[in-house]
Amino acid sequence: MDHAAHQGHHAHHGHAAPSAAAPSLDRIAFLATLHCLSGCAVGEVAGMVIGTALGFSNGETIALAVALAFLSGYAFTMLPLLRAGYGLRAASKLALLADTASITVMEIVDNLVMLAIPGAMDAPLDSFLFWGSLAAALAIAGVAAFPLNRWLIARGQGHAVVHAHH
Repeated sequence: MDHAAHQGHHAHHGHAAPSAAAPSLDRIAFLATLHCLSGCAVGEVAGMVIGTALGFSNGETIALAVALAFLSGYAFTMLPLLRAGYGLRAASKLALLADTASITVMEIVDNLVMLAIPGAMDAPLDSFLFWGSLAAALAIAGVAAFPLNRWLIARGQGHAVVHAHH
């Protein structure tokens, strides 16, 4: 990977260039969590909207949302790696190593919160109950995943794996 691609990858993740002062572990974990949550949220929202619009059961809607959350979460990590010159296999492996634990925690928490809010899963798409519940569930999921991401990054695992390979 050339130097410009390497710096572009850092910029994409919000990390400073190597010559700048190193960001704190908390900042790195926050940015990694936000990055993962963004990818997760795209799939989660799409799955919830599609499942609700098509009248799927709660279980079917959650299954679709979880599958799409993992897919989009991995894609958010893979795209910069692919643009930086990694092959599909290498980018896929790094995304799996970087994001699986975080996405898993986010999906468990997000869906438990959605199920715990009375009527949220059955609310129509044009209601505040649906969107407010989904926004709250995603925010709580991000908060829940932050300590895991911080712990993993401090040990050179999780999102740190992506940065260790470029």
